Amino acid sequence: MEISEKLLCLFSADVSAEEDRYVIEVPRQEVETGDIDPEEVYRVALISREEDDAEETTAQPQTAPSEPQPPVDVGETRYVEIEDIGKQGDGIARVERGYVIIVPGADVGERVKVEVSEVKSNFAVGEIIEETF
Repeated sequence: MEISEKLLCLFSADVSAEEDRYVIEVPRQEVETGDIDPEEVYRVALISREEDDAEETTAQPQTAPSEPQPPVDVGETRYVEIEDIGKQGDGIARVERGYVIIVPGADVGERVKVEVSEVKSNFAVGEIIEETF
């Protein structure tokens, strides 16, 4: 199956009946992380949960379906622009789906090359390996 690069989020949800329409609930996390704006209109793709799909996924590590995987890996290098400063004074950069990379020692507006040293579900830490690009 080919997945569009325009994909903002991926989660499992129930479809419920509500008067004259059906409703798919979006997890709160998807709105709070900035991936989805409740005031916008989006295209939705539905993928069947057939037994064949279950067999394909059993060999893969199981994670909660509503939690997207981080878009970076430890050791990966990225070119980022620092958009904000965090509470601890570290630079904040955002990559795919609004995922945050914390960059110690960086200032707002800097464009730096970082190597990812730590990855968590909702943020990563990157060390500057090249100033400005």
